[in-house]
Amino acid sequence: MSQELETDEVPLEPRGEVEEVLPVVPRERYDLRILSSLRRIVRSIDSHSRRLAAESGMTVPQLLCMLKLDELGPLTIKDLASEVFLSPSTTVGIVDRLVKSGALARERSVRDRRRVRITLTEKGRQMVASSPSPLQENLVDAIDKLPELERATIALSLEKIIECIDAPVSEAADSQTAPILETTADLRGNGRLSPRSVERTDS
Repeated sequence: MSQELETDEVPLEPRGEVEEVLPVVPRERYDLRILSSLRRIVRSIDSHSRRLAAESGMTVPQLLCMLKLDELGPLTIKDLASEVFLSPSTTVGIVDRLVKSGALARERSVRDRRRVRITLTEKGRQMVASSPSPLQENLVDAIDKLPELERATIALSLEKIIECIDAPVSEAADSQTAPILETTADLRGNGRLSPRSVERTDS
């Protein structure tokens, strides 16, 4: 007489077509998150610029121009505009006001009288020496307290955003039409979805 053994195994169902269930691919709107963060940064910088102008009589763009001249020495309008990421026409207006206040001066090149460079005056150097940070003090303090890796990550991330903004239109278009995932392996192969699988989850 045969004795039946107890088992925890569940009887197998007949083999057949089993529909593969794919995980849902999250569709985070990173573009909106980035836009929201950038708008908050711009608003904060604008607010600080107005406060700086009220307290010291200098706007952030004016201070940036003076700091760059203090760092690099005399520059042409074109070079100064490039260094502070402003248009030449905007830079001319800033320089005109600072020249009028006595903080900057225009000097002609000895070799080429047509070439005019902008330089700091003694008054301008004193203003730079006593000037506050172009960033909010609480932001400067908070960044200084971060670990080196986090500070580097923030700087690199912002620089990457600038690269994306300055990227040619053709490159931006290519990135939008590129497949979401580059692999064609299916889920069973290595745990990653293929572009075809992504299309199924989007529907």
